[in-house]
Amino acid sequence: MKNIYVVGVGMTPFGRLLDRTVYDLVGEAVGLALKDAGCGTADIGSVFYATLTNGPFQGQTAVPGPIAMRRLGIEGIPVFSVENACASGSSAFHLATLALRAGSCDIALAVGAEKMNIPDKARMFAAFDGGWDVSTVAQNKAALLALGEGVVPPPGSMSDKPYSVFMDVYAALCRQHMSRYGTTQREIAAVAAKNHRHSVHNPLAQFRDPFSIDQVLASPPIAYPLTLLMCSPISDGAAAVVLCNAEGLKRLNGSAGRAVRVLASVVQTGSERAIDERTRIVAHLAAKKAYEQAGVAPGDVDVAEVHDATAMGEILNVESLMLMPFGEAGPAAERGDLTVGGRMPVNPSGGLESKGHPIGATGLAQLHELVTQLRGEAGQRQVAKARIAIQENGGGLYGIEEAVVAVTILAQA
Repeated sequence: MKNIYVVGVGMTPFGRLLDRTVYDLVGEAVGLALKDAGCGTADIGSVFYATLTNGPFQGQTAVPGPIAMRRLGIEGIPVFSVENACASGSSAFHLATLALRAGSCDIALAVGAEKMNIPDKARMFAAFDGGWDVSTVAQNKAALLALGEGVVPPPGSMSDKPYSVFMDVYAALCRQHMSRYGTTQREIAAVAAKNHRHSVHNPLAQFRDPFSIDQVLASPPIAYPLTLLMCSPISDGAAAVVLCNAEGLKRLNGSAGRAVRVLASVVQTGSERAIDERTRIVAHLAAKKAYEQAGVAPGDVDVAEVHDATAMGEILNVESLMLMPFGEAGPAAERGDLTVGGRMPVNPSGGLESKGHPIGATGLAQLHELVTQLRGEAGQRQVAKARIAIQENGGGLYGIEEAVVAVTILAQA
């Protein structure tokens, strides 16, 4: 990954943005990223556009990337549409690094956008149904829900309102971790409370209200042990990142002082494993490759953004990234170790639970946060002396884990 840089980031506010179109959101995020990089549309050599719902929700079932870019005046260059479930944005970023390394362009753009809030709620939740093998739905669900056996949900801890089937899956993963390591519901709530506190200082976050651990526990149940405040919302929004190689950086000499180096970019698919083979977890394998590629160790990391579609996701991923030993992320969260000011700050943006989760934009929004941190521009959520940052972003399900995981390591230039 020598000489690959992030030189511009841009992001819209995330939220329930009913008065805005997906093209409004794309235009804002790309405009901000280009301005940040000090370049124009004519400087971009390749574009990678990430989305999941532009097809089912806006009817753009093919070529969403070329259509969105032509509206911005970006034309005559390669534009690729990327879909990898919740890891779509990070996959777009990874493909941009490959284009730069190959020398097919000197400046590339990765952008992700979703307009997910639509009036038809059943159709809205159905968009998630394709996030696993749709030919074996019954088997998928049975295998994943079996992970939670042995922990019986208390009365009144399961919602009777519609929600994504993946919340049941996340809940089963929670119960498996509780059974194996003694993780408590309060520790999971501590993650959510911490992230809600972080989001107070993020002006782009969907939710910016602080909540205590007790308030998180008292919020409406979803699927035990998960409550509403432990889960990410349905979100609209867009995020964009401008990358370049050394030649591109020379052309953008005004951005050189704020460039951030890409030390590693890894995309890994899962493989068959038993639930107790923790060293073969897809995120763990991807992290090991990323650390080797970057030439750094987990102990060198100063700040992390990890995929927390639920608070349990943060616990699982912090452990897979070796930022905490297996089984110890829950207690670490309750102690405050994962808080800004703690020994390993995680999700200073507020995470998916608070910042929001517009699927195609999610990974790029994580990178937006880490670039902001490494530049020292995060304001009251700034991690002191942040020099090296890691991002983890997972998508879909296959077997008992994510279908695909992206891990990125960034550093001050």
